[in-house]
Amino acid sequence: MNFDLIFAIIFYASIFLFYLKHKEKFTNQGLLILYKTQLGIKLMNKLSRKFSKSLKFLSNLSIFIGFLGMVFILYTLIQGTYKLILGYLGILDNVQPVLAPVLPGVSIQGLPVLSFWHWIIGIFIVAVIHEFAHGIYARLYKLDVKSSGFAFLGPILAAFVEPDEKQLKTIETKKQLAIISAGPFVNIVLAFLVILFSSFIFVPLQNNLFVVDGVNLVQVEPGSPANLSGMYPGLIIKEINNIKVDSQETLVSEIKNAKENDILKLSTDKGNFYLQPVIIEDVPKLGISVGNHLGVKEGLPKFLLPFFTWFNMLFFWLWIINFGIGLFNLLPLGPIDGGRMLYIFLLSKLSNKKALKIFKFVSAFCLFLIFVNLVPWLIKLFTWIFNLFS
Repeated sequence: MNFDLIFAIIFYASIFLFYLKHKEKFTNQGLLILYKTQLGIKLMNKLSRKFSKSLKFLSNLSIFIGFLGMVFILYTLIQGTYKLILGYLGILDNVQPVLAPVLPGVSIQGLPVLSFWHWIIGIFIVAVIHEFAHGIYARLYKLDVKSSGFAFLGPILAAFVEPDEKQLKTIETKKQLAIISAGPFVNIVLAFLVILFSSFIFVPLQNNLFVVDGVNLVQVEPGSPANLSGMYPGLIIKEINNIKVDSQETLVSEIKNAKENDILKLSTDKGNFYLQPVIIEDVPKLGISVGNHLGVKEGLPKFLLPFFTWFNMLFFWLWIINFGIGLFNLLPLGPIDGGRMLYIFLLSKLSNKKALKIFKFVSAFCLFLIFVNLVPWLIKLFTWIFNLFS
């Protein structure tokens, strides 16, 4: 039974019923549907007054991180796209896109599959704090915030804060940059706070409650030795070549010791599998991603394991989504935060005509880079749709 699909149907059915009941409060802006409220605006006013000195100090860091992140994400995207094109031409092997759609059920190499509720909760938290930060800085610099609320771009849940755009254009450049950079900045900060919380609180607590009991198979790459052998996510690997696997390190160490044409025997909770590793850059590979499989310590209730596992995965995806969306929003592209920052900066240094010309060129270049990285995902999507009707 696909619980993710059931949860998704229940969630979107509830949203649709809410939409029908409050239809007059929704507004459409192209593909974006907005539900405008006054939620959080009083809190924005309160926080902007109470912590004005701290916020003004952080604004300098926010702008610096914003432009630094812009350079980093653009460089990463250019480098990744170059390698990907070489991969398309057959010059490089096993090249992966540096961008991936963060959607439930989508398999991304090196990451566990994202569940529906982790996706909804993660996206909601990311969007709310992102927009709330924009709102706090708008109020800090005395801009009106007309409304706040949540939005939908197709099935994707979002949040928004609506500052007065006309007022925004009248204030000095540094203040405009502070307001716009606040959203990505707070996402990146939250990502590292999640890591600190997990490292110093959640993980030590988890270690006191559970013991490692084998290795859990998280992901299997299509066409890999593991995939061809019939292995699938969810298996618990107990032994490799009759050697007990008590941690990820044990498994990885044994795989690295394999030589060309060796056959590895992996014993799992569902039977034995025989794999011949592929050698990539002198390193044996099976095409799997794994994580330690935990068991509850003796005397503790069994429900603790699924409870902690669920929250562990939530913290993991909060880190990934916050950091990923925070950086992506700094890309110098059109209407997103990075694009707006670049345009405001260019306007402060150049004439309107020159600033607009450079801005359009950079945005078009970024769109090209994004498209190249999305091609493999689009192929997978069209292949999946074709298979539905074949």
